[in-house]
Amino acid sequence: MSKTYLITGASSDVGHALMEHLLADFSQGDCIIAQGSGDLARIADLCQANPGVIHPYDVDLTSAEALDAFVRDVTATYPTPTHIIHLPALRAINTKFKNFDEARFDLDLNVSVKSAVHICKAFVPQMAKAKFGRVLFIQTSYTIGCPPKNMTAYVMAKSALGGLVKSLAVEYASAGVTVNCVAPSMMETNFLKDTPDLIVQAAAADNPMGRNCRVSDVVPAMAFLLSDEAAFITGVTLPVTGGSAIV
Repeated sequence: MSKTYLITGASSDVGHALMEHLLADFSQGDCIIAQGSGDLARIADLCQANPGVIHPYDVDLTSAEALDAFVRDVTATYPTPTHIIHLPALRAINTKFKNFDEARFDLDLNVSVKSAVHICKAFVPQMAKAKFGRVLFIQTSYTIGCPPKNMTAYVMAKSALGGLVKSLAVEYASAGVTVNCVAPSMMETNFLKDTPDLIVQAAAADNPMGRNCRVSDVVPAMAFLLSDEAAFITGVTLPVTGGSAIV
């Protein structure tokens, strides 16, 4: 069976690395539908090296109209995705709750949660009809145990994703569709460019392994949950934290 990967947030550091990992084991007929937003240049190297395999889309996930057009085009153009990987999130803002920005939170929900619901509603029932599917989200260790201060909007959005994962996992388990999350601790990617170095360094010092999470730590865990070998694992949030989140 040919595999069709739908990856939202594919232009992120994690998305790029995951595509590299997956492409190393691609068979004829496999393809990737790769969504980014204004930053597709970050995956141009992979597109050029794999002509006809990666199909990039520039889609603003804060726009319901743009998302709907994207889903319609994917539905009309490609086979039903066998794998959905949802990675996008706006950069976390460290701010006290008294300064909670509701307009920005609406954008967070659109990018992280509402787009996931829309995409899953379009394709997960079709996966169930095919009796196979892998759905994977990226969570955060902030939703495991005690969250950090001043991260209300980010933690709320990620917690909503967790609820979606559990609900879909229960509903579609009998149809051969698994739905899971990976939850890294602070990961040193472009996502942190607005985070003060002192906070990043403090997180590394507090980690039992003495460093922050790397993309190379997370991608193999993602690849496993997307694999045939993970067929009996669903509804889980897998911590990738170096021991900083013990559950």
